[in-house]
Amino acid sequence: MKKNKKYNYVPATRHDDHGSRTYEVSGLRLPSVTTVLAKTKNQYYINKWKEKVGEQEAERIKNYASKRGTAMHKFLEKHIQDTGYDDLTKIGQEARPMAQKIIEVGLQPIEEYFGSEITLYYPGLYAGSTDLICIHDNMETVVDFKQSNSPKRKDWIEDYFIQVAAYAMAHDYVHRSSIKQGIIMICTPDLYYQEFKFQDEELKRAKHKFLKRLDHYHELKFDEKEQANVGDIDFEKDSVKS
Repeated sequence: MKKNKKYNYVPATRHDDHGSRTYEVSGLRLPSVTTVLAKTKNQYYINKWKEKVGEQEAERIKNYASKRGTAMHKFLEKHIQDTGYDDLTKIGQEARPMAQKIIEVGLQPIEEYFGSEITLYYPGLYAGSTDLICIHDNMETVVDFKQSNSPKRKDWIEDYFIQVAAYAMAHDYVHRSSIKQGIIMICTPDLYYQEFKFQDEELKRAKHKFLKRLDHYHELKFDEKEQANVGDIDFEKDSVKS
């Protein structure tokens, strides 16, 4: 896969703090796309699943899947960048064939890419790390890699589409590009591969949905600050009385 240096991607520093992620870009701390989506997601089905399997087991499954996903992403990143890499841990050995499946099926048509594991940001609003910006189907495309314990239905993974759309919107704004397509490539541990492509109106709708979620996120943050301020005032009153 040949690298095209058309776009100049700026470095960023990632900060993880109590379940929230921000990126520091050009001196500004911006909320991550994944944090915005996580904080504004309907938790009904997640909570029902936790009730079914138990909090402790749910946390174990989530953490293990997250580590396996990180390992899979590392294999894919190193393949795209054409640098040697191996991971001999148990999780690494599970992730390697999953990454290989995505390489053989999903990445096979791609001959040219602009960036891999790069930070994208929309000035003053949000930032995030995307897996791949490339040419696919003769279109500039954002690609996101996902691991899953089981196959997914499209209506189950709306946030994946919204996430990719947010990256496309940021890329277009900063780099004056014209991202036409998003692709989500998913692989399960038993090597079942799925690919979801979206363009045109579907991409536009996903962008609008992200902007609504971003507004909601800031409303929630404002409410948190207001509650904190009320708590501080009550504390000061109690201190004066005492």
